[in-house]
Amino acid sequence: MKITEVKVFPVNEDRLKAYASITIDDCFVVRDLKVIQGPNGLFVAMPSKKRKDGQFRDIAHPLNKDTRNEIEDLVFEAYTKELQSMGETLVNLKRQKSPADENYGDE
Repeated sequence: MKITEVKVFPVNEDRLKAYASITIDDCFVVRDLKVIQGPNGLFVAMPSKKRKDGQFRDIAHPLNKDTRNEIEDLVFEAYTKELQSMGETLVNLKRQKSPADENYGDE
């Protein structure tokens, strides 16, 4: 699997910093990834849907840490470039452990 395109769309909200989409192997798109400012730094949240019980459930997510890290690295890189092109700088880009890191394959 190769991520062949990453698009980032910054937003001006308190915790939500950007939306992102990734294209895999030039043939499959995953939209609505989110760059979120958590208490320990930025992290990438996978697309999710709110369930009837009020909890959110990932619609699509990586099944292992290496894939998650690859996606996060590419999204953070695209986010940084987008901010720079807008004349902004990114301070303290720290990877926070994603809430889903402990739940690989948890369906």
